[in-house]
Amino acid sequence: MSLRLGDEAPDFQVNTTNGSINFHEWIGDGWAVLMSHPADFTPVCTTELGRVASIEHEFTNRNTKIIAVSVDPIDSHKKWIDDINDTQKTNLGFPLIADPEGEIAKLYDMIHPNADNKTTVRTLFVIGPDKKIKLSFTYPPSTGRNFTEVLRVLDSLQLTSSFQVSTPVDWKSGEDCVIPPTVAVEDIPVKYPKGYTEVRPYLRFTPQPNL
Repeated sequence: MSLRLGDEAPDFQVNTTNGSINFHEWIGDGWAVLMSHPADFTPVCTTELGRVASIEHEFTNRNTKIIAVSVDPIDSHKKWIDDINDTQKTNLGFPLIADPEGEIAKLYDMIHPNADNKTTVRTLFVIGPDKKIKLSFTYPPSTGRNFTEVLRVLDSLQLTSSFQVSTPVDWKSGEDCVIPPTVAVEDIPVKYPKGYTEVRPYLRFTPQPNL
């Protein structure tokens, strides 16, 4: 099944290193990041999970939970976590899903046969409080993900879900936002009390509204 932006994230009941969870219940009323890893004790994955563990507070500050999935069983995951903590100098506390039958991988279309017909590619989903898919990234198994970019996009998703703005190229939290072309000029003073700058009638900028 191919999942697209705006689709409901499939729910599931599964065992993790933090116990059994129901995915939608585990998400609760916040945001979630679900990411796949080809296998335990793989070098790129070890660096990725170590990186996420070291910046997990950044996700917590954004009301976002992290969960990872790999094909190996719980016992292997727990041994791998010890290795991640040792080699990456961190303390991994978020759950790792055991998916030995590939059920979650198939549910979320994480196996791409033309890349590898046995292991998952590096897929990452951002899921909103409404349990809808807001973002998906797909990397090949050989390339590690950029979690600074994941945080940047998460900031944009959360901002634009609450305010009628878009974010321009390379935007980072604190920078000016774009006023959508659908907003009429006469409505701008009420909608954007911080003011705006018009570069072209279709290209208008306003300060970030929630700061």
